[in-house]
Amino acid sequence: MSTQSASKTALITGANSGIGLELTKRLLNEGWTVIGLMRSQFPTNEPILQAAQTTGKLRSYQAELSDFGQLRTALQTIKQQETSIDLLFNNAGRSAERLLFSPQGRELSFELQSVVPYIIVMELKELLLRGQHKTIINTSSNALLTIKQFQLDQLEKPQNFKKLFGPYASSKLALSLWSQALAPQLEQEGITILSVCPGANRGSLKTNTGLPWWLRPVHGLLFKHPSTGAERLYSAAFNQQAFASGSFINKGKATALPAAQQAQAVLAKVHTIYQQAFVH
Repeated sequence: MSTQSASKTALITGANSGIGLELTKRLLNEGWTVIGLMRSQFPTNEPILQAAQTTGKLRSYQAELSDFGQLRTALQTIKQQETSIDLLFNNAGRSAERLLFSPQGRELSFELQSVVPYIIVMELKELLLRGQHKTIINTSSNALLTIKQFQLDQLEKPQNFKKLFGPYASSKLALSLWSQALAPQLEQEGITILSVCPGANRGSLKTNTGLPWWLRPVHGLLFKHPSTGAERLYSAAFNQQAFASGSFINKGKATALPAAQQAQAVLAKVHTIYQQAFVH
């Protein structure tokens, strides 16, 4: 389908760096309006960003997404100021170098990469329903395929930590599982949701600190430019009819998830957190 439409709007979390920035530039080049939801400003050395901000085609809302107070304020402002969203990229994330916790007291990867995307979907669903494309792309990771035993009760406060293949991988699996479980309900409302692995991209893991030691020497060789990951997310967004809603897409193919029998339980968990810790 053609993406050339001045009337279409995409919201991208983490839009100011890495994959999010590459997506932002691509969509702006194709005539889209882009809304960035992120914790810091857009870079000042990109002419396309400066031009789009001047014309209002690029708008930004700032929040530390793992802080529910800041996130709540930003989402309320978006709902007040924006009229519709066609495409939502839940893209923001990080791979921590040690066990970290959110301001609410839950393990940071789970909060930022499992719970926050659900909150954003729930809070912005009305804007999506007013849009045309009605598509959600959740940035996941094929690191989830390494998980042999998924422990739902360990997500909030894990007893052990392992770089990339510990809480990070579990949080991405939780994201893909609830995406799969929520898909039928969203489909009834006309919304498509997919979780997509962008592959290993340079810049997505800050200064390599979130990488196991054995991956750091080959980081530059194995990890691709963020535009490669952006292309995978973009491709899924505009070819979503090729996949059943709720699918996890890895290397362009729908891929079975580990612990798929726990999808509904994960959905129930993130929904409970949303209701009890976010909604007032």
